[in-house]
Amino acid sequence: MSTRRPAAASFGSLFTAHVPPSSAPGSTPDSPKLSVVIPIYNERTTIGELLARVRAVPIPKQIIVVDDCSTDGTAEVLAREAEAGDLEVVTHPTNQGKGAAVRTGLGQIRGDVVIVQDADLEYDPAEYPKLLAPIERGITRVVYGSRFRGGPHKAMYFWHSVGNRFLTLTANVLFDTTLTDLETCYKVFTADVARGLGLRSDRWGFDPEITAKILKQGHRIYEVPISYAGREFAEGKKITWKDGVTVFFTLLRYRFFD
Repeated sequence: MSTRRPAAASFGSLFTAHVPPSSAPGSTPDSPKLSVVIPIYNERTTIGELLARVRAVPIPKQIIVVDDCSTDGTAEVLAREAEAGDLEVVTHPTNQGKGAAVRTGLGQIRGDVVIVQDADLEYDPAEYPKLLAPIERGITRVVYGSRFRGGPHKAMYFWHSVGNRFLTLTANVLFDTTLTDLETCYKVFTADVARGLGLRSDRWGFDPEITAKILKQGHRIYEVPISYAGREFAEGKKITWKDGVTVFFTLLRYRFFD
C-alpha cells in the first residue's frame, strides 16, 4: 500500500480560493468550486425535481449529467433543462452502465471538488455543505455520506440493508478501515483524487472500485451522517442481489489482483 498522503493545508481555503492550474490540470481561474456528476438512466419522472434541488444549493457549481442511453423520455426532459444554460449533458449512444456514466462525467470535471449524485430523489443535495465541510477544513480529501450514522432516513429493504452491511464489513476487513456505508451514492473527493482513480468498471463494480483505489492510495475516508429517502422497486429502484455479488468479487479483485 502506498504511503498515506496528508491533506494539503491549502484545502482549508478551498472555497475562497481556487486550486492553481498547475496543481489541478484543466482548472482555470473561472473554474467552479464544485462539479456535480449525475449518471442517469430512465429517470424522466425525477430528474427535473433533482436538478431544481441541485441548482438551489448556494455553491458555485458545474452540473454534469451523463444520460446512459435512456429510453423513457429522459433525453427530452434534459434538453429542456439544458436551455437554462447551467447544465452540461453528455449522452451515451448505447447503455453502458452506471460506472461508465460516472467515468464519463469525471472526464468533464472543472471544479475543485467532485460529488456523485444519483438522478432519483433518494439523496438530498441540500446536504452538500455538510459533505464538503471536512474537505474545506483540510481534514481529508475524501468524504462519504453515511446512511447508517444517525441521519433521518426512510426504512430500507431488509435484505438490501443486510447486503450493504456485509459488503461494507468485507471492505473493512480487506482494506483495514471502518466504513459504515460502502454503497452510498454520496462519494465526495477533490479533483486530484478523481483524476487519479483510473476507473474501469462499467456497472455496479464502480462503487467498490472507487473505494478500493482510494484506500490503496493511502487516503482515509471521512464519513458524515446523511438523510435517505429510499424508493421502492415500483418507483424505479434498480439494484438487485446480483449487483451485490459483483461488488463482493470486485472488492476481492482490487485487494489481491489489481
